[in-house]
Amino acid sequence: MEPLLVAKIGGNIVDNEEALERFLNDFAAIDQAKILIHGGGKIATRVAEKLGVKTQMVNGRRITSKENLDVVVQLYSGLINKNIVAQLQKYDCNALGFTGADANIIQAKKRPVKDIDFGFVGDVVGVNENRIHQFIANGLTPVFCAITHDEKGQLFNTNADTIASQIAIAMSSYYDVSLYYCFELKGVLTDINDKDSVIEHINSDKYAALKEQGIIADGMLPKMENCFDALQKNVAEVHIANSDFVNAPTTLHTTLTL
Repeated sequence: MEPLLVAKIGGNIVDNEEALERFLNDFAAIDQAKILIHGGGKIATRVAEKLGVKTQMVNGRRITSKENLDVVVQLYSGLINKNIVAQLQKYDCNALGFTGADANIIQAKKRPVKDIDFGFVGDVVGVNENRIHQFIANGLTPVFCAITHDEKGQLFNTNADTIASQIAIAMSSYYDVSLYYCFELKGVLTDINDKDSVIEHINSDKYAALKEQGIIADGMLPKMENCFDALQKNVAEVHIANSDFVNAPTTLHTTLTL
């Protein structure tokens, strides 16, 4: 099958003009089918604070009130997404920006209330891989923000790492998919204070041990769960790396395997 690169960039990259431009330049130069998913939580938190909207996180996931939802929809699908699309166009990458509601590409349902009510947070229940394939086949590079919908008129904030893994899984029926989680660090670290303490290979057993030791915690937990979910559902490769990784795949990084 034809290769497909699915790359997700985190909020710290999106929030760093120089790092974002460098990444987008490298990403645009990749001569194969590709999809980009972006976060923006750092910017959303900062803007929400300026607007007097409280931000609450639990285990690395954002609780989304109606006021928070208004902020993230405006920023993710508007300012951030369109700035990224415009930058990619500058580098001759014909990008098209999406929420999950556009062309009904990503459907979600409100996360059930168990111990915590996450508010207007959606869990992905469907991805229209055929429609994404059509865009790619027509020479377009889809750029997704972290907004989904329930097909009943309700938008949801959805974890961008989850969107990346679910898109990668869905597209594996058409392509040989490599999933890259790119952020400001070189990979998963044994010591957050030592930026070179990268764990180069993590399988499911090692992940369980690292989680038990508290080495992997907080916001890295949902990212890792999404990595292993993708591997279990036919995604060929999954990597966690610095944002420069797409242009230099031999650099120090973390590779996930089952």
